[in-house]
Amino acid sequence: MGSGSIRRAAGALFRGVLSASRGKAGTFTDVPTTFCASTASAASSDPTAPNVSATTGNAGRAARHGFPLRTVAALASSGLLATPLLAGTAHADPKEPKAPKPPTKMSQIGGDRLGTPGVQVALKPGAPKLPGPDTLTARSWIVSDAESGKVLAAKNPHWQLAPASTLKMLFADTVLPKFPKDQKHTVKPADLAGMGDGSSLVGIKENLSYSVHDLWLGVFLRSGNDAVHTLSAMNGGTKATVAQMQRHAKELNAHDTHVVTPDGYDAPGQVSSAYDLSLFARSGLQNPDFREYCSTASAQFPGEKGKDGKRATFGIQNTNRLLSGDYDMKPYPGIAGVKNGSTTNAGSTFTGVAQRGDRKLLVTVMNPEKKEHNEAYKEAAKLLDWGFAAADKVEPVGRLVGPRSEDDGTGAVGAKGEGKGGEQSTQAALDSAGGRSGAWTAVGLTAAALALLAVGAFAVHRRWPLPELVRGRRSGK
Repeated sequence: MGSGSIRRAAGALFRGVLSASRGKAGTFTDVPTTFCASTASAASSDPTAPNVSATTGNAGRAARHGFPLRTVAALASSGLLATPLLAGTAHADPKEPKAPKPPTKMSQIGGDRLGTPGVQVALKPGAPKLPGPDTLTARSWIVSDAESGKVLAAKNPHWQLAPASTLKMLFADTVLPKFPKDQKHTVKPADLAGMGDGSSLVGIKENLSYSVHDLWLGVFLRSGNDAVHTLSAMNGGTKATVAQMQRHAKELNAHDTHVVTPDGYDAPGQVSSAYDLSLFARSGLQNPDFREYCSTASAQFPGEKGKDGKRATFGIQNTNRLLSGDYDMKPYPGIAGVKNGSTTNAGSTFTGVAQRGDRKLLVTVMNPEKKEHNEAYKEAAKLLDWGFAAADKVEPVGRLVGPRSEDDGTGAVGAKGEGKGGEQSTQAALDSAGGRSGAWTAVGLTAAALALLAVGAFAVHRRWPLPELVRGRRSGK
């Protein structure tokens, strides 16, 4: 592959031996992590923090899964097998307080049931059951139809939680349309100022030039905070970018979201929700460039200039494990993005889109209680499996609303969850059909649900059509 080439097909996590500082062409840089230094002292009692004692066991497991011994040794010695993205089970301190409970009242945007604590699902006869709480341990999750917006099932989808790098979807949806991908930018020292300690990086260097295309590959594949800060500098600075992101979140009816940093790094007061993250993904996927970047599994990234004056490249690989795979999991069939994240406060977060036949599903998972390796991806895959099997066998429990600017008479739900026109009765019928609260609620076709069918199937009148998301292998610039 030449410089700037892209390979979308999934591949192995590592190719060759990891480079300690700068990858050579054809190799992959270290898996990035975002670890908040201010909370590092509490790592021994934080179940989301790296577990150094697990390194040996993880190295053995990596070796059993076919890694070359010298790669395993490099991983073990560098501690990479104990990072939040690659760690094995982290053992919580026995004195660790119990997991927090969701608020009793949350936003009802998209439907009353979405503001009710616990799992909400409305099964028709013959529908497959959701995996139980021992399998789906995330504090919050949602699975929905990416085009119609129908929510098939959800757990605490409006719970405001730390988003980690999944917030970069909002950053991309806000900033990506502003710069042509072939525009060049020479990085100044000030561009990289203000990044949090331990930020995930793609490897941008001061006083070197990068195309906008390169920078977005850095954002999506390596979750590079250096790429985010560079693009923010081009966009008028971090403060201006944060303000634009907040306005865009409001336009998307994502009212659970409060933006403090453009990259998702842990910051006091920075929150989003599984519902809002799904809105960001659904909006971003309307943009073909967004789809290209979030579905790219690997690419070549510009490095430094050599003595001959020529610029080297090094390989980067997407840290979305459902897209690129890992030593303990294969890429998910039909996956096409979107974004993953991991910080001390957020735990692991993930939003993904996948296609099977003509159906395209979105799933968001936030902070699994089970701290096993790749747990967020495993739970997301379980939800996608269930969603594809159950899509025509459940009544929607809500929907992903459109942006405020959409007022085409289709009854879009407004910021307070209020319907327009005839959809008020439709939503009321839906809510009365399955308004019971509590964890793992499952309802069949009640009289109210039948009444709902009588006035018309649960209607998300406004579809957001997407092209085919899954294609064969391709490369290009």
